[in-house]
This record gives sequence, C-alpha cells and structure tokens, in this order.
Amino acid sequence: MKWLWVSVVVLLVDQCTKLLADAMLTLHQQVAVVPFIALYKAYNPGAAFSFLSDASGWQRWFFVVLAVIVIGVLLVWLRRLSARETGTSLALALILGGAAGNLIDRLVYGYVIDFIDVYYGSWHWPAFNVADAAISVGAFLLLLDALLGNRETTRVG
Repeated sequence: MKWLWVSVVVLLVDQCTKLLADAMLTLHQQVAVVPFIALYKAYNPGAAFSFLSDASGWQRWFFVVLAVIVIGVLLVWLRRLSARETGTSLALALILGGAAGNLIDRLVYGYVIDFIDVYYGSWHWPAFNVADAAISVGAFLLLLDALLGNRETTRVG
C-alpha cells in the first residue's frame, strides 16, 4: 500500500488540471500549445473514446458503479502484492488514481472533463485528460510487466 501516494498525486494533478481547463477554456474551442498538441475542452458523459456518450443518461451510474468496483479490486490487488513487485504496484497505483479522478467527475458533474487534444493535420485522437493518461500508462506497464517482468521459474523435482 506504500504506492498509494502515486494514486493521490495522479488524483490531485488530474482534478487541478480539470478545474483549470474548465475555468480557462471555451467548450469545443482548440487552443494550440505545440505542434500536434492543443487544449480542447470537452465534456464526455461516456467512457473511453466517448463510448456510450449518446446514451440517455443511464451510463453515468453504470460507469460510477463500474469505477467503484474497479477501485475496490485494485486496492485489494495492490494490498496483496509483495514489496518486490514494484512494476505491478506502480501500474496499479496509476490506474487507481486515474479511475478515482474520473469517478469524481462523474459523481460531481455527470461527465468527465477532457482537455488534451493530440492531432496530426485534420486527424484528432479523442480528447483525454490526466486521469486517462495515467490509466493508459498503467495499463501499458501492466502489460509490459506481464510480458517481460516476473521471470522466476519453478523447478520441478
């Protein structure tokens, strides 16, 4: 559980940046930062890539319940890890902080505030936020750890 500080940092950075974006940006107006990256405020009532964003409103509570379950599972998983499993611990802490950040948005606003736009020419990746980035990095680290990490072998006989 010593990795929970990572989750708290992700949660705080996520919530602070969302509050700033919400206060300083105009909805659906792109503000270029550097080539290929812009600020672009969007409200997403759905999930990743705006999945179910056009639903009638039930998706808010579906994603709230799902996030609470995922957070519970991650906390139990994180607690059961050994001190040597640093890669998995970091990955789970990132995912946990991101899930908590987006959960707060859904509870408070009914949608998630997205504000980062990565693009090339007229092609745009779906807008995202710090929580989404932490979840994605955490998932990548989990996959990497599963593929390359724990290489202990068991001897038979």
